[in-house]
Amino acid sequence: MVVNYGPPLGTMGLRLGLGFPHRSGNTSYNELRPFFSELFVAMRYNPPLTVVFLLALVALAQGQIAEEEASEFGVRYGEPDPIGYRVGAEVTSRGGACRNIKAMVAVPFECPEQDVNILEEDFSSHVDSVSYRILQGGARQMLIEIPFLPDGATARAIVTFEVKTRPILPPESTSGLKIPARVTGNLRRFTNGSPYIEVRHRQIRSLAKEVLDAVPEDATDWQRIEALYDHVLETARYVEGPDKSAVDTLRDGFGDCQGRSALFIALCRSSKIPARMVWVDGHCFPEFYLLHNDKEGSWYPCESAGSRAFGEMPLARIVLQKGDKFRVPERPKEWLRYASDYLIGVPTPGGRTPKVQYIREQLYN
Repeated sequence: MVVNYGPPLGTMGLRLGLGFPHRSGNTSYNELRPFFSELFVAMRYNPPLTVVFLLALVALAQGQIAEEEASEFGVRYGEPDPIGYRVGAEVTSRGGACRNIKAMVAVPFECPEQDVNILEEDFSSHVDSVSYRILQGGARQMLIEIPFLPDGATARAIVTFEVKTRPILPPESTSGLKIPARVTGNLRRFTNGSPYIEVRHRQIRSLAKEVLDAVPEDATDWQRIEALYDHVLETARYVEGPDKSAVDTLRDGFGDCQGRSALFIALCRSSKIPARMVWVDGHCFPEFYLLHNDKEGSWYPCESAGSRAFGEMPLARIVLQKGDKFRVPERPKEWLRYASDYLIGVPTPGGRTPKVQYIREQLYN
């Protein structure tokens, strides 16, 4: 059997990537006419080429539509604010030598709004290794290992980072943003309970239903979540103090940034809206998740102290962790809402646990 695929493609075959001839500036129809003439002849005698060309056009159109949707409904960022950030630990043995020391230090976390680069490393001779690990996709720890530290000696591991954090701008449009109909995969943990966030508590579930039932039926999903946020701001006054759970903040009618964030996250999660805590240097605030097309979505932040900011974060702060339920290998029996700085070590007989000073210093911005 002989299949006739028509005339050879000639130079057009080299141009058919499948893409159109490209040149700077605007291209007129007269300039493109030889290309299209050659293309139509080839497609007439080459059915497989026709199929490939049409599929390429469909993919190009879908990609352009997705890009337009993402730019309209997705998160937008402002200009980055470079900050020098010095992080690490100094460990001193006392009353005897110490061995098998491991220090875990929270360091800036790479995320869509933040780029992190190492500028300088300062490691003393007793430090055997310094490495990094990611915890549950939301926290980055520096691991400092010191095999042996003589009595009275000090080991030092300090890293200076350049952190470029961008403020988060509100989306241009919110009408097309949707709460996921089904929460699957990694998002599922952001609809369950975690330390200080009692999602299934009767008072939390009752309040979430009460607030959402009062929202007009034609409200968008964005407006429904905004109603939960405004209720927290209106009923839980901001008062500096110890960390509180969502239920305690609701009961007391006040809380600091952590308590207000916990309450908002609990209300969202009890309504099947993914939400999580964001830990920044000296502060924390919540984020909620919405889809901007059938498969892709974004996290939108809210301010938990100071000026009201819903779906945006005007101030660029150094992000340390995202999430509120972490498991650390060295502490296997604990669920941590924040993977805090931590040290383990074995003193020699008669010695004491080593003294540690954690370094966390902003150098410039």
